[in-house]
Amino acid sequence: MQLIKKIGLGTINLVVIALVGWYAYHAVDEYLHNPWTRDGQVRGHVIQIAPRVSGMVTRIAVIDNQYVRRGDLLFEIDREPFEIAISQAEANLERARISSRAARIEYDRLQDIFKRDPGAVSQKDLNRREANYQESLSQIDVVTETLRGARLNLDYTKIHAPVDGYVSNVDFQIGTQAVANSPILALVDSNSFWVFGYFRESQIGKFKIGDPARVTLMAYPDTPLQGRVESLGWGIAPSDGNTGFNLLPSIKPVFQWIRLAQRIPVRIKLEQVPENVELRFGLTASVMVMAQ
Repeated sequence: MQLIKKIGLGTINLVVIALVGWYAYHAVDEYLHNPWTRDGQVRGHVIQIAPRVSGMVTRIAVIDNQYVRRGDLLFEIDREPFEIAISQAEANLERARISSRAARIEYDRLQDIFKRDPGAVSQKDLNRREANYQESLSQIDVVTETLRGARLNLDYTKIHAPVDGYVSNVDFQIGTQAVANSPILALVDSNSFWVFGYFRESQIGKFKIGDPARVTLMAYPDTPLQGRVESLGWGIAPSDGNTGFNLLPSIKPVFQWIRLAQRIPVRIKLEQVPENVELRFGLTASVMVMAQ
């Protein structure tokens, strides 16, 4: 009985050792044959939100890190100056129309006189009245466009989210003077995330665009993400590329027996993201490419 127990226990130990060895072999083989890097980051499109008109902020409709959908109101600028501009443009348009009607009446009157008695009105006077009338029509067009611009500016006082995403850096208050075309907050596009893996230049020849990749986030080590190589970088900034004396390049000395491989950014497109994984710009990632 004791012998049977010893044999059974020994068999179990052998099976466990074999399984561990098999797993270790395949794990080591995977890392040896598939390029990988621990130098990776989650990236995404960050949209700088700037108003198209200047003015005082009168309402902030979001808080920092809030999720918003496309079209949601972010903040609002004081509307009163733009409403006044619309009223002024409308008044100018009405005056231009009245002036144009008067010019048309005068032109028609002289035309009738000229038809009845050509000698009573000179052709020069008739041409001048016609020119005045045409100029009044042009003035109506100008004022109409001014009114259109004033109405657009009023619409621009409400700043909406251009995409679905997460608001970041809401570092202003009601009363802040917003300046046209100057970013006032950031919006991270929630549908734009990808991963950059920075591979050694000696590795990039081992894989190609379209190869499958596995991404492991430091924030979610037990939930690997599947993706594919979307593109490989075509250039990196040299660390010793500063301009020196007489515009000649300033090259830092290096030891001839040490050659550090440069790192090339490889863009990984994520195929599916589990519901329990929340991607955030800048998260640390490890990337392995399954070289085909």
